[in-house]
Amino acid sequence: MLALFVAAWLIPGIQVESDAWVVYAITAAILALLNAILLPILKTLSCGCIILTLGLFSLVLNAAMFMLSSYLAQTWFNAGYIVTDFWSALLGSLIVSVVSMLFSSDKEEER
Repeated sequence: MLALFVAAWLIPGIQVESDAWVVYAITAAILALLNAILLPILKTLSCGCIILTLGLFSLVLNAAMFMLSSYLAQTWFNAGYIVTDFWSALLGSLIVSVVSMLFSSDKEEER
């Protein structure tokens, strides 16, 4: 949820309407489900494109998941997490990845 907040705060193409924390929770749950279920399937199917572009096509897939989660949050749950265009989705997915990496707890470093 924090990563989605930071992305919405930094990128003008991502807007949040209505009750913000509920919107962040719904969108985070949808994004987690899409990343756990649909993204591995898409990466397997587009393996050739990922190899051909030296992994850059993975960024396109992440942006597509980000836009799809916004669309599903709007249409199914009436949550107002709005991603306006592809470039906002691409930057948003990069920010969500970086913030998630920074705030994830690594048990190896604590020992």
